[in-house]
Amino acid sequence: MRGSCLCGAIAYEIDGPVGQIRHCHCQTCRKAQGAAFSSNASIPREHFRWIHGQELLSAYESSPGKNRYFCSKCGSHIVAIRDSQPNVIVRVPTLDDDPKPTSYAHIWTSHDLPWLDFSDDIPKYPEFAPTK
Repeated sequence: MRGSCLCGAIAYEIDGPVGQIRHCHCQTCRKAQGAAFSSNASIPREHFRWIHGQELLSAYESSPGKNRYFCSKCGSHIVAIRDSQPNVIVRVPTLDDDPKPTSYAHIWTSHDLPWLDFSDDIPKYPEFAPTK
């Protein structure tokens, strides 16, 4: 499965299944994505690799030990990586292929915007969701 940034300068590949999607409503995800929430999936590092354009990545340490990587040309936020964790957090909308995963949870809904109204059947948690 492949993914890329908006301008196509950076591309990556995942050689395993995409896990369940978590829709994060925290303020930092909202600000980084410019959206009401960020749809993310955790991928083991050994199943993730850059295909091209890695030299164009820029990073921002949004919290201690967590870097958000984005394209320095178009600004697309592609992944986040915590130094202490074995996974890469992929921004699901950057995938070029349909991952066919299921949504697991809306997390950090305590940070929801007052105008946001969604009524899907996906479980909602004020902070982190329990680990499955």
